[in-house]
Amino acid sequence: MSADESLLDNAVWASLNGAHAHLAERHGDAARYPVDVAPFLGANHQAGSQVWSDIAALAGPGKEVLVSPGLPQPAEAWETTLDIAGVQLVDDHLAPKVDPEAIRLTHADVPEMIELVQRTQPGPFLPRTILLGNYVGFRHEGALVAMAGERLHPPGWTEISAVCTDPAFRGKGLATRLVLTVAAGIRARGEVPFLHTGAANTNAIRLYETLGFKLRRHVRFTAVQVPVTQPA
Repeated sequence: MSADESLLDNAVWASLNGAHAHLAERHGDAARYPVDVAPFLGANHQAGSQVWSDIAALAGPGKEVLVSPGLPQPAEAWETTLDIAGVQLVDDHLAPKVDPEAIRLTHADVPEMIELVQRTQPGPFLPRTILLGNYVGFRHEGALVAMAGERLHPPGWTEISAVCTDPAFRGKGLATRLVLTVAAGIRARGEVPFLHTGAANTNAIRLYETLGFKLRRHVRFTAVQVPVTQPA
């Protein structure tokens, strides 16, 4: 099983020009997900500094966007509002396995999914994020207590995301079981799992490496605010 690793250098752009092209909102060399699906905006790395004009036109004055790594530096008028060190990990020797107790989550589960994400803060999950891929979870006495799913989808790859467990149910291996379940679905399509997490989240990184992920590269999670007034 192989996939072009270079696509992961600009995973948002590759997703929005691949499996998620039907969701893409575009202007020139920039594309983004609808704001109620995901906060990510991707751009063509080969476009040069002109790409910031496309990003501004797409996002709108004063709006904040999460941008792809690897873009040229914007003009000083662009304010950086978020800059966090992260890591990208890829499947090295995973042993995926579908857990028979994991349940498929649907649109009907979204309110509970959002509430769980708000309690656990694994990253953004919005009202229509579920459109990005398959999501699974565990319930205890009817309540959703853990979940994981799919997010970015460059050709040949699928990102595992929204991995979270209610604090009262941590330490029981629920996240591991769900990650392996999601990975099994990705592998069944002939694709390769990958994921992102914060560089400071050493416990999660250690867990993922134990499961069979390997560090591919360090990344920056960066958000910028579009200037209210664009230069002439």
